Amino acid sequence: MPVRPPSPGDLARMILATGFSCRSCGACCRQAGKDSNLVMAAPAELAAIVHAAGLSREAIAEPYPEFVDGPGGSQITFGWCLRRTGDACAFLEAGNRCRIYAVRPWICRTYPFMLADGDLVVSECPGVGGAISEADAHALADELLARARAEEAERRDTAVRYRCAAVPPGARAVIDPDGVTLL
Repeated sequence: MPVRPPSPGDLARMILATGFSCRSCGACCRQAGKDSNLVMAAPAELAAIVHAAGLSREAIAEPYPEFVDGPGGSQITFGWCLRRTGDACAFLEAGNRCRIYAVRPWICRTYPFMLADGDLVVSECPGVGGAISEADAHALADELLARARAEEAERRDTAVRYRCAAVPPGARAVIDPDGVTLL
């Protein structure tokens, strides 16, 4: 059973107390440690990026790198992440500009904040502690709550797909809310 998240007002107050002002440094888009720049993206987010970037899904996304053993020697992962080039997100351009900024995934829009088990979690970021307006804190709180609802729906839908999935023996697959994708 999911944990009840804080109210929008309480969450906005926590964000205000923490503070945040993006410095456009691009550190969140670069690898600082193993998979530190792994950007998870839901199927709907990937579809928006495909449309905006004019690229195929295969060109923008790769399977989440952690696989579990499935039936018959199959290997299964449960999501997608944006492709990376070298130590950076493939969509990071010179000057630390995001090529898909208007359609960037929720994980990017809400960084360095996330909700985990109903608690506000703050990732390491040079912008933490910076000035944030009350209006921006409320907007960010709304985004975080929408993200948490979307992630919970994605978990439920993926679980349903997993229960019905038929992954051939020895195959590798991604199971997500849209179904099974054999790799």
